[in-house]
Amino acid sequence: MVVNNRLQRRAFVSLLIGVTLGSAVSTGCNVMNPWKDKEEPNAKLDKLLKVPEMPDLVRQATIPHGLTFVSVEGVAAVNRLPGTGGSVPPSGLRDELIDEMKKHEVPDPSLFLELPETALVRVQAIIPPGVRRGDPIDLRIISPPQTSATDFNGGWLMDTRLRQQQTLSGMVRRSDVLVVGTGQIFTRADSEGGEDMNLKIQGVVLGGGRVQQDRKLGLVIRPEYQHVKLSAKLAEAINQRLYFYDGATRGGIATAREDDFIEIGVHPRYRRNIHRMMAVIGNVVAAGVATDTQHRLIDLGKKMNEPTTAADAAMQLEALGEPAVPTLLEAMKNPDDEIRFYAAEALAYLDRSESIEALEKAAADQPAFRYSAIVALEGMDGRASLDALQRLTNKPSIETRYGALRSIRRRSDGQVVMRPVKMGGVDFYHVTSEGPSFIAVSVADRPEIACFGEDAPIKITDFLMGPGGLIVRPEKDDPTKMRVSRFRPGHEDKRATVPATISGLISGVTLTGGDYGTCVSLLRNAKSNQFITCGLAIDPLPQAMRTYHRDDKQSPSDPANLPPDNFTPEPPKESESPWWVWWKRSEA
Repeated sequence: MVVNNRLQRRAFVSLLIGVTLGSAVSTGCNVMNPWKDKEEPNAKLDKLLKVPEMPDLVRQATIPHGLTFVSVEGVAAVNRLPGTGGSVPPSGLRDELIDEMKKHEVPDPSLFLELPETALVRVQAIIPPGVRRGDPIDLRIISPPQTSATDFNGGWLMDTRLRQQQTLSGMVRRSDVLVVGTGQIFTRADSEGGEDMNLKIQGVVLGGGRVQQDRKLGLVIRPEYQHVKLSAKLAEAINQRLYFYDGATRGGIATAREDDFIEIGVHPRYRRNIHRMMAVIGNVVAAGVATDTQHRLIDLGKKMNEPTTAADAAMQLEALGEPAVPTLLEAMKNPDDEIRFYAAEALAYLDRSESIEALEKAAADQPAFRYSAIVALEGMDGRASLDALQRLTNKPSIETRYGALRSIRRRSDGQVVMRPVKMGGVDFYHVTSEGPSFIAVSVADRPEIACFGEDAPIKITDFLMGPGGLIVRPEKDDPTKMRVSRFRPGHEDKRATVPATISGLISGVTLTGGDYGTCVSLLRNAKSNQFITCGLAIDPLPQAMRTYHRDDKQSPSDPANLPPDNFTPEPPKESESPWWVWWKRSEA
């Protein structure tokens, strides 16, 4: 085995000192022995080379690394604005953008930034843990102070490069490019409405960024356990539990890089739940296949019968793998809903079909478990879990239905049961559902509109106005149709006659050159004017980290108990940051 370089240097220095002092004493030189009344050189070397005692669980010897969210930012130009852009006074941001444009040989960048069709913006993004190169993320768009731009609706974010920035010793230090991006801007005014003009110059490019570097996960080994042999043994124990097949080759997710660091890859089953994967790794038995497994199972089985200890016990059983399946199946018989859920969730990550029914029920009935249950079903293999998610689209809860849809379309086999209709840059889903009809609009991840139930009719009494010079009127001779028109100065007028339904409206907007923001804004206006009677929900996704109340079996805040109409959430309080709400939604 190759010994770590640091260890080699320590051993070499210790041996060199020992040989020198021994030679001096043997030749009669009058040299003070620094080892007198202390450890002998050989004893110190033996102590250095001694392998620390193996801990019981991996988490006792390690600390997770790479689970933080990384903020990156940059500056970019927006073009294709209908005269709502404008110049920016001289500033560091303007100088930075001009330098960037010159590097890419943009002719006369200063003149370009003075055009009314362009604007300068700040761009920010949050990189989650465990992402891989090429993964999409949302880009947040902010207009800098003193800008003359008035509205970003219809604007296109030009190529931008985002870096991590920190101030060290009074100087701004920038990392390599971590995200590149471009795309259509979706403004906050389109989704939130209201009279605040600042909402028109803030927005997001849904899925417009592309991560440029894998974000490494790992385990930092605590100082008292740092040794190359122990590091290798811990990696081996992790790989015994978490492995995957690349063709015919079996590979583990852990690689011992140093005596103090183990690199961790993302197991496919935990792609949507990185934090749970790292928690499971921490609960792996450090010795690998332990001789006391049976005693461990008996002890954890007892803890599974108590709600206050069931969550941690289920995690440790999941870390044991297949030997823990009988214990978890026994816990599934417990009459307590909380215990059954923890057992079912652990079984799902072991890809056991016995968990599907319990997870489906938890997602439908219990808001506190809904997010975790749907994510667990999403990560399972096989048609049975896909069918369960499809059944969830029929449940009364609005967030259950839309959360199930999002999980279906993330699966590689999702298009077998649900395929979107591409309308311009919008993904439109028409989901046959037994529950009340409603429309769900995405404000994170991708431009997406889902219609649950019937393709709801739109009954416009006179006209419906939208941004970008768009107007919708009913056809006089045919009440089942409507005419979508778009008028812009300097551009040819565009018209389209479409069915007077939700899908027809979206089709008409995209046919006349409108974008996703225009579609969402029109839907909001139609709802506020009572031109559509079904509910309109803005990103109604299940939220993580909800509290389960053991004494209250049915929480009064359960969205399943809310009426389906006018489900649009209230605007955030002034003391809260609206963008934090957006980023929280994007994690779900």
